[in-house]
Amino acid sequence: MANTYTQIYIQIVFAVKGRQNLISKENREELHKFITGIVSNRNQKLFAVFAMPDHVHILVSMSPVISISDLVRDIKAGSSKFINEKRWMNGKFNWQEGYGAFSYSKSSVDSVIKYILNQEEHHKKKTFKEEYFDFLQKFEIEYDPKYVFEWIED
Repeated sequence: MANTYTQIYIQIVFAVKGRQNLISKENREELHKFITGIVSNRNQKLFAVFAMPDHVHILVSMSPVISISDLVRDIKAGSSKFINEKRWMNGKFNWQEGYGAFSYSKSSVDSVIKYILNQEEHHKKKTFKEEYFDFLQKFEIEYDPKYVFEWIED
């Protein structure tokens, strides 16, 4: 696309099906590398990725050659196939349907990167459920709680 210039920063958040704790610390780095490869192969720029046991945060700069939903579909499909082929767990691994996508200005990128890379510390104080509903409220996104992921009660 000649003469098309964009800089669109999106934080993508999605969960393991049933919000189960299935992503181990031992496998985290390998999953990060795999997701980085998917984003790179789709000609998008990845700034940060961090997988908690039950969910993932990704910050990307999107170009207009792909939609957010297509990128998320490719990340989730490719990474779940990768996890299943690696046999990191008994049974079949799946991501939950849906995702959150939140846009940021250039001036917020550094703080969002720090936030994503500091997930372990952050979740000592706040559950993923609390965090996710905070995002929806902060970004003033209307939602029906019964359709926001399947939550296994803590």
